[in-house]
Amino acid sequence: MSQPKKVKTILITQPEPVDGKSPYNTLKEKHKVQVTFRPFSHVESITAKEFRREKVNILDYTAIILSSKTAIEHLFILCQELRLELPQDMKYFCVTETIALYLQKFINYRKRKVFFPKTREAEFYDLLVKHKAERFFLPISNIAQNEIKDYLKKNGLQFQEAMVYRTVSSDLSDLAEVNFDIIAFFTPYAIQSLYDNFPDFVQNETRIAAFGPITKSTIVEKGLRLDIEAPSPQSPSMISALEEYIKKMNK
Repeated sequence: MSQPKKVKTILITQPEPVDGKSPYNTLKEKHKVQVTFRPFSHVESITAKEFRREKVNILDYTAIILSSKTAIEHLFILCQELRLELPQDMKYFCVTETIALYLQKFINYRKRKVFFPKTREAEFYDLLVKHKAERFFLPISNIAQNEIKDYLKKNGLQFQEAMVYRTVSSDLSDLAEVNFDIIAFFTPYAIQSLYDNFPDFVQNETRIAAFGPITKSTIVEKGLRLDIEAPSPQSPSMISALEEYIKKMNK
C-alpha cells in the first residue's frame, strides 16, 4: 500500500448518540473530518412460534438471570406475545444495579425480589450461589457470551437457557459505492455484517480501527489490516485512538 492519505471521512459502525453530547462532535470540529454513524447490525425479537420450538416454559423456573437491558426488553416482548404473566414471586438476578433499575419499566419493582451486586461484579456470582435452590432461566441471544452459563454449570446450579432475541446483519447496500478513509468496528458481529453485505470486500486504502481484543482478533482472522487499535496504554478509548491517528496522518 502507498503512503496513507489524510483522513477526511470516518465511518462509525454504531448508532449515532442521541444526547447530542457525543465526543465525536469534538473530533469533527477539531480535526475537520466527516463522521458518519451507521449500525452494521441490529437486534430482533424471537417470535412466540420460534420460542415454542425450544420447548421451554419460563414459568417452570423460579428466577431469571438478566445480563443486559436488551435481554430485559426482549424477554418482556416475548412474554407479551406468549400472553404470559410472570408471577410476583419470580426472582430477578441482574448483573449490575443499572440493569436492575431498568426493570422498573416492566415490573412493579417494590413488590418483586430483585438481586444485584452492590459493589463489585464478582458479587453477582456470589448471589447465584447463595440462592442455589432456585431454578434459573437464562435468556440469551444468538451471540451470547458463555461466562454465566459456564459458572452455573461449574457450580451445579439448575438452569435453562433459551434464545429470546438475535443479532442480525443490517442492510448496508446503500454504502456499496461509498468509500471511507477509516471504518471503526466495535464488535465481531459488525465485521461479519461487512462480509454479509459485501462478500468481495477489499480493504485497499481504507484504514480499519478495532475496539477490544475479540474485535481485533476477528479482523486479523479475516485477513484484514488493523491500523488503529483501542484500548491501548496510549489510547484507552476509540476516540483517543482515532484522534492520535488523525494527528499523525493529517500533519
